Amino acid sequence: MSNNEIVVKGARENNLKNISVKIPKKKITVFTGVSGSGKTSLVFDTIAAESQRLLNETYDSFIRHRLQQYGKPDVDSIENLAVAIIVNQKKIEGNARSTVGTITDIYSLLRLLFSRIGKPFIGHSTVFSFNNPQGMCSYCEGLGKTSIVDLDELIDKERSLNEGAIRFPTFEVGGWRWTRYVYSGLFDNNKKIKDYTEDEWHNLVYANNLKLVNPDPKFPKTGIYEGVLPRFERSFFKKESKEIAGKNASRYKEVVKQGICPECNGNRLNPQVLSCKVEGKNIADCCNMQIDDLLAFIRTLKDSSVSPLLNVIIKNLENLLSIGLGYLTLSRETSSLSGGESQRIKLVRHLGISLTDLTYIFDEPSVGLHPNDVQRLNKLLIELRDKGNTVLIVEHDPDVIAIADHIVDMGIGSGKKGGNIVYEGDLEGLKKAKTPTGDYLNRKNLIKAKCRKPSGHLFIQNSTLHNLKGISVQIPKEVLTVITGVAGSGKSSLVKSLINQHKDIIVIDQSALRGSKRSNIATYTGTLDVIRGLFARQNGVKQSLFSNNSDGACPECKGLGLISTDLAFLDAVEVRCEHCNGSGFKPEVLKYKLKNKSIMDIMAMTISEANAFFNEREITEPLNRLCEVGLDYLTLGQSLNTFSGGERQRLKLATELGKKGNIYVFDEPTTGLHNSDISKLMKLFDKLVNDKNTVIIIEHNMDIINQADWIIDMGPGAGKYGGNIIFEGTPAKIVTDKVSLTGKHLNLYLHHR
Repeated sequence: MSNNEIVVKGARENNLKNISVKIPKKKITVFTGVSGSGKTSLVFDTIAAESQRLLNETYDSFIRHRLQQYGKPDVDSIENLAVAIIVNQKKIEGNARSTVGTITDIYSLLRLLFSRIGKPFIGHSTVFSFNNPQGMCSYCEGLGKTSIVDLDELIDKERSLNEGAIRFPTFEVGGWRWTRYVYSGLFDNNKKIKDYTEDEWHNLVYANNLKLVNPDPKFPKTGIYEGVLPRFERSFFKKESKEIAGKNASRYKEVVKQGICPECNGNRLNPQVLSCKVEGKNIADCCNMQIDDLLAFIRTLKDSSVSPLLNVIIKNLENLLSIGLGYLTLSRETSSLSGGESQRIKLVRHLGISLTDLTYIFDEPSVGLHPNDVQRLNKLLIELRDKGNTVLIVEHDPDVIAIADHIVDMGIGSGKKGGNIVYEGDLEGLKKAKTPTGDYLNRKNLIKAKCRKPSGHLFIQNSTLHNLKGISVQIPKEVLTVITGVAGSGKSSLVKSLINQHKDIIVIDQSALRGSKRSNIATYTGTLDVIRGLFARQNGVKQSLFSNNSDGACPECKGLGLISTDLAFLDAVEVRCEHCNGSGFKPEVLKYKLKNKSIMDIMAMTISEANAFFNEREITEPLNRLCEVGLDYLTLGQSLNTFSGGERQRLKLATELGKKGNIYVFDEPTTGLHNSDISKLMKLFDKLVNDKNTVIIIEHNMDIINQADWIIDMGPGAGKYGGNIIFEGTPAKIVTDKVSLTGKHLNLYLHHR
């Protein structure tokens, strides 16, 4: 047997139907297929998981127990595996001290540069770290931000102390902190705050360590008084106060805002470090520059003593630029990056290393990228292959599929209808194959001919949010508007401006859903209560038995179906509960049946199966809506915390179907969707608009852009090169526009075959 192929035999993970496949090494293989067809099960849960597991086994037990644990996937064998590097869309974990500069190691290189040629010399490279006590700003401790109390939010000047002017738990009327003010003897407790003299206002808010002259006997014996602000800051800022957990947390967020540190102006470093400069710029100036500007600045430095260091910095910055991230700054916090940006930064980190014979595994690397940037991405993927690596990509984008040496198409449907390989071969062969992917690639694309007329407009006036250049725009009502442009061009900023000026907008994005890990589709849609009622009536027992959060919960796993072991500083390890076989229910509950099915059987049904099983309108109506948004392959009992961003967004969309007169904003709703499913999604958007709703979509996908009534194209570039509206009009007009990159790619989309 040749060792130039990865050979998978008998893969049965999740919905895989005992499949076998040969994947060529040192080539680009793209895995295609509808959502839920088994791509992730094969690539990530089988190939990647087994590679990681086998690699971990090469370490001794001390190290092995400190690594993430991987179970053996359900597969007969996998041969000729190489070490797998997984480059996924999971956001880069990191606290407020993690930045683009630190995660890419470019900040470490800049620290070294400033310690060598910066003037005046202030110390070695560690001094330039905002995580080092010698270098950090002492006021914000290197965070660049401080907590600032919004006094207008905290104190209602229309009320007196006795009427509850201080609006925060423990400061409210009767609260123990409130007594420190009403018994201080400093105030008329019935006087409205707006009528206070300057001295009274100062004493209420700012006074500190004031010795009281005439306090009420009920005031503590110390007689030392402090105003609301120092008291609040002392109580809540310098420690993780238990008082701001739970129900008080939301009020705390309303009262306390994150503001730029007044001492370092957000630069994180102390004045001594900031005094050290190279060609008139300190290290914070460099980190606050766009990456393309920083690259231009570094290229101007000519110092033979550090030329190897300069070359490494230039190479790293060029890599970020080549993948379309030139609009970022090194000071940008990693927690604020999108999933697509996170994935591209991870990719950049691997471009410079000299290791070969690795397997790189990507999860939809085109997410969040304009077609213009996908071309750059493709070059990097080809570069990785040409270095002698195997590249495996799960992807829907035709432009990425086009660079594949080999394609594995999964399907033919999703969930139980998927799990098979329906095509293997090259792109031309796929176009001839009668699969959903092949059919899509063969489809002729036609421009939208008849666009709806607006019923009015939403206005944005002179917005300068982020990189917007003081723009004003009218967004038409009761039509489908798509906002386009390259990554970083200002699309999200434009929408944020709109939301700031129109508070009634409903945003349907990919953020986490409400609920805990105990929440699932049945609880989210409200169908579980109806199902439990049916079980109770059928079996003559109480309804709470059919809740794994109540009387029916398995005593071993407390209804979760999993036993979690906390390993302190390591990731917790979760294993299926043996007592209930992962159902979360007491075993005796499972003997009660509804139409010959137990509650466990029903929670394991897919949405389409459950929709056919039940006749009750309260169940079938919400399940119908989930089928309409393409989530029919998920199971009723699937935990919400396992959903992808695209699935979360479509679940939120399902709850809005049938409503009228709303304004909706969608942020890249095609994420994770196979192209054949996008036409179903488009029908839902049309349905919303036909129901007199206004629909605004931020999107790169040409199938959506082509069906817009109105397009607003941002650009022309990213970051400071964006922030302008370069086109407003219909799809038919944008294809003739000479400036718009979106128009150029829409033209290619219409004539690509």
